[in-house]
Amino acid sequence: MESKHKYTITVFTENQTGLLARVVSVFTRRHINIISLTTSESSIPGIHRFTIVVSLGANAIEKLMGQLEKQIDVIKAFYYEEDEIVYQEIALYKVPTQIFSGDSSVERLIRQYNARILQIEQEYIVIEKTGHEHETTALLEELKELGIYEFVRSGRVAIVKPMERLNKYLQSLEQEVGNQVEEEGV
Repeated sequence: MESKHKYTITVFTENQTGLLARVVSVFTRRHINIISLTTSESSIPGIHRFTIVVSLGANAIEKLMGQLEKQIDVIKAFYYEEDEIVYQEIALYKVPTQIFSGDSSVERLIRQYNARILQIEQEYIVIEKTGHEHETTALLEELKELGIYEFVRSGRVAIVKPMERLNKYLQSLEQEVGNQVEEEGV
């Protein structure tokens, strides 16, 4: 059996209604579990970016890329291994205000995990931690021992270490179209 690796996939698309459902359906049809999914604008006006984290074998990721790029309105899809990206997640923790009184252990935890307090209310305090999943999970486990009301973690946001492949891809398309126009005009 092929060994699985964690991959971060970036899918660049036009911003069209229903596109998220079509992209996710590619994963559903192949029975691929999505670990994390984030969408946002990209650095190119009018182009949106899906950042998707999956655990797959090398052959499966190649096939998945082909299926994603067949989708209408998908401009290009890329995949990266962990060492090819810089990434973060954000986690929010709602804890009882009372765990702060009379003991400095929560205060030490916040400093130790480089977290920060976002909001203080009479009944609860909201703490924010930015980092990798193992870091946000470690803080969660510590806070569970003291008391926690609520926890939420975002999907991964990632920047690629190599220069952005989409810009190079779009430049090559522009050149290709320009060459075709020249050939037809001659």
